[in-house]
Amino acid sequence: MKIAPSLLSADFANLQHDIEMINNSEADYLHLDVMDGVFVPNISFGFPVMKAVQKYSTKPLDVHLMIVNPQNYVSQVRDCGAEIMNVHQEACTHLHRTVQAIRAAGMKPAVTLNPATPVVMLEDIIEEVDMVLLMSVNPGFGGQSFIQNTIKKISRLRELIDKASNKPLIEVDGGVNNQTAPLLKEAGADILVAGSYVFSAPDPAQAILTIKNC
Repeated sequence: MKIAPSLLSADFANLQHDIEMINNSEADYLHLDVMDGVFVPNISFGFPVMKAVQKYSTKPLDVHLMIVNPQNYVSQVRDCGAEIMNVHQEACTHLHRTVQAIRAAGMKPAVTLNPATPVVMLEDIIEEVDMVLLMSVNPGFGGQSFIQNTIKKISRLRELIDKASNKPLIEVDGGVNNQTAPLLKEAGADILVAGSYVFSAPDPAQAILTIKNC
């Protein structure tokens, strides 16, 4: 199981400290949630913060754009050092074009689905992406309760992937902790995004290890 701690739950007054903790942990990625207050009811951070994160992070950056018109920011995300650029299916009128632009920029394209969006919406794009992110909470805020239907949704997504020539990874974001992580692993998830569980723990590095080895 791979783990991507979400910077959204870090101490924004001491980001360098928390990034260095992640650098020294068993985390596989650093997950960056970019919110615009339009697509989701919250604003997080933008490119200046991402550039600063790039300076200190030794983990690959998994950038999750919870914004309208994400296709307008492909070059900026690339310039912030992202390995993965993740866009919402619900935010892209021309999803295939956006996915192509991400790959052409040298990043791995990923597509996110909100909790109420069925996996069938990816049937005609699954061959083009390297990862699918399933939101297991409604996007916009950390610390929400896990939506149990996500377990069944992972199974449906796994069936879709099994029919594809490529094998994109399945990432899950929202309500991940030591209780939900084993269920997600059993259902077929490859990467777990964990925010509140990690950064509110007395020992965040140990919390990362706990869910990684679930």
